[in-house]
Amino acid sequence: MSEIVKIIVEGKEFEFPLITGTEGEKAIDISKLRELTGLITLDIGYKNTGATTSAITFLDGEKGILQHRGYAIEDLAEHASFLEVSYLLLNGNLPNATEFQNFEHAISEHTLANEGLEAMFRAFPTGSHAMGQLSSMIAALGLYYPKALNPHRTEEAINRTTIRLMAKMPTICAMIFKKRNGHPMVYPRNSLGYVENYLNMTFGQVTKPDFEVDPILINAMNKLLILHADHEQNCSASTVRMVGSSQSNLYSSISAGISGLWGPLHGGANQEVLDMLEQIEVDGGNVQKWIDKAKDKNDTFRLMGFGHRVYKNFDPRAKIIKKACNEVLNKLGKSDPILDIAKKLEETALSDPYFIERKLFPNVDFYSGIIYRAMGFPPDFFTVLFSMGRLPGWISQWQEMRREKQPIARPRQIYTGQTYRVFVPMKDRP
Repeated sequence: MSEIVKIIVEGKEFEFPLITGTEGEKAIDISKLRELTGLITLDIGYKNTGATTSAITFLDGEKGILQHRGYAIEDLAEHASFLEVSYLLLNGNLPNATEFQNFEHAISEHTLANEGLEAMFRAFPTGSHAMGQLSSMIAALGLYYPKALNPHRTEEAINRTTIRLMAKMPTICAMIFKKRNGHPMVYPRNSLGYVENYLNMTFGQVTKPDFEVDPILINAMNKLLILHADHEQNCSASTVRMVGSSQSNLYSSISAGISGLWGPLHGGANQEVLDMLEQIEVDGGNVQKWIDKAKDKNDTFRLMGFGHRVYKNFDPRAKIIKKACNEVLNKLGKSDPILDIAKKLEETALSDPYFIERKLFPNVDFYSGIIYRAMGFPPDFFTVLFSMGRLPGWISQWQEMRREKQPIARPRQIYTGQTYRVFVPMKDRP
């Protein structure tokens, strides 16, 4: 017998089913609440609302657990490639050797971007933010494939669009990097792996055809992309689903997700972490001073990179990134005063009762910006890299929403404006 929850409204009792997920999560199914009671729920920010069921990603914020299709993020980051994880998210299982070879080959066949996109780059104003360019380019990319705009395409056709997006995303990201620096585009080399090919297009030079990417950087970027691959119903994933629920095409939905990720409270947080660390360094490196500022309720300073909307324990991705950060800097022979400040900031905060009681632990953004900087990326490019990693997650969320034939997303509201007023002609208004 299934469990139920009883809700009493004005003395009348109503029953609603209690839904249990495969990991024991419980939710009240209120899909018929308005039909039965005439009421809706109010949950500003959706902190207590499940907008969908999903079989893609599971996270337990209390225990600090993150799993993709049942696999722990720690195992995937340690043993898998980014393309393996992408295949997992998109298809539900890790690929065997033949499946992976076919997947990798299909992507390598579509890495070139249309030359017409370069004209768009030239039209962007000088100093345009990289995320604005990326969102625009992905939306424009769909215009080169008009059949992709058909909302009733077959599964095979959707898979072709998925392959094109996975293939062209690194190329477009590299184009943005090169154009902003005034350097000519380095074309894809399909003999290289996915991550190595991207780094070669980004840091290679047309005058140095023998350029080889440092394996340390390839390994670090592979981990970073995996750690950002999906995180269930966050702002950008929910945006992709909501836009897609109107039967908008995959390109437009992903473009909308990129815009959602752009915000500093979502994907832009790692840039703000680095800005904060640099501010502390310029101020003399007195970490305790800034800890005290963060604790002062009358001070507007906010400690970036600590705490998470979902995790009430240590973010498991932060542990992996912290280790990778140390390895990258050690192997590259780079010492970074910013990293020293970050370590001291972490140690000080984690020994302070203020942060312990509030469970404000370092999150995924805390160390990722330091690695990106060590690799040679400017701060305003960090979220572009986040987007490249999150792409397979967005596509998986969009595909799941489509396959389950979910209805168009249409939240309701509680109106708090003026009640009915009689219209007064302009000549009679005071």
